Amino acid sequence: MMRITIFGAGSQGDIQPCLRLGKGLQGAGFQVLLAAPQNFADLIREQGVPFHSLRGDVQKIMAGETGQAFMEKGSANPLRSIRDMRDMVGQVAIQMAEGLLEACRDADALITLAVFAPFGKTIAEICDIPLILVEPTPVLPTRNFPAPGWIVQKDLGGIHNRLSGFAMLNVIWQWYRPFVNEFRERFGLRRMNASGFHRILASTILLSAYSPNVIPRPRDWSDTVHITGYWFQDSQSFWQPSVELENFLAQGEPPVYVGFGSMAGRDPERLTALVLEALSKSGQRGVLATGWGGLNATNASKHVFMLDSAPHDWLFPRMSAIVHHGGAGTTAEGLRAGAPTVIVPFIVDQRFWGERLHDIGVGVKPIPAKGLTADKLAESIHRATSAAQIRQRAESLGRMIRSEDGIGNAVKIVTQYLGA
Repeated sequence: MMRITIFGAGSQGDIQPCLRLGKGLQGAGFQVLLAAPQNFADLIREQGVPFHSLRGDVQKIMAGETGQAFMEKGSANPLRSIRDMRDMVGQVAIQMAEGLLEACRDADALITLAVFAPFGKTIAEICDIPLILVEPTPVLPTRNFPAPGWIVQKDLGGIHNRLSGFAMLNVIWQWYRPFVNEFRERFGLRRMNASGFHRILASTILLSAYSPNVIPRPRDWSDTVHITGYWFQDSQSFWQPSVELENFLAQGEPPVYVGFGSMAGRDPERLTALVLEALSKSGQRGVLATGWGGLNATNASKHVFMLDSAPHDWLFPRMSAIVHHGGAGTTAEGLRAGAPTVIVPFIVDQRFWGERLHDIGVGVKPIPAKGLTADKLAESIHRATSAAQIRQRAESLGRMIRSEDGIGNAVKIVTQYLGA
């Protein structure tokens, strides 16, 4: 039986694609080991995927002073992000690389998120095993659209778009550069540079975990890139909504979902008050997801339900619109549900998804978190819930996405590539 180690780190939205691919590969007969930070142990083990613990709680780091400042400033200054990310990543990077190497000692192949490709390539070289990359959001430069995370998210033409891609690759590379090269030198490997990062991305099998109906395949991407469709996993049958939630949903028109995951910043109370005011001004009922470090309210009206958590695949189809931060995973679930979207981006790739959904007609123009006001949010919620064209387009795209088999496509590609 072929043994595959999968490496994931970051937020839960970063871990989920790795976990879902791991489940799919298990079903195809592979022996899978998922290497991830210790704080995801319960999430992974409850899915029945063998787990290798890595030191370093990224969520805890993001909840710290530097992490909160980074979320507040967002991606307004990619160069500034280099210092912030090094401050955060530097606490755990080498430790994670050491743990990943240990997890790959008996592996026949390594799969890692594309943003960690330099680390993945280094481990693959040391262990002499093939490498496969995964991306929930596009990483390779293209003439088709500006790079996710780039300061200008307007299509200013092919030259600008492609140059922005190389610029963002260099920014991402600078996040990790000193730690990658320190680890490579430890094992006698040549130092890597930004162009090496691009060569890895352009020459390695890359599984793009999003829909071709959302991002059609650019012609200037190499044949190693495979847009598979989104990777979904339906919630477990044993999950049941509370009586209170069921009663709330039954008592009126479908509400608006509002949730920003871990992106609430240093003042979640202010953000919660703003959201409640916006819902009131738009005349909409709401479901507010608290999340870790997220929204919280003790004085919400009877028209708002405070929700600790619920599976998105169950909750989102029951909503009239979805308001969220624009994480790749939450965006995918909203699209699958066929609900109009309002994205309030905080960092990195989130504005990219907001602009993309607006461009294809399934969402309103994104509102950057830094400039969010109750009036702006109320206006966007009103448009998302009242514009028939947006609703129809969202429902149509939802049907197309539900017909895709992203995990099945990804498993076929891995199986063919590894000759298993």
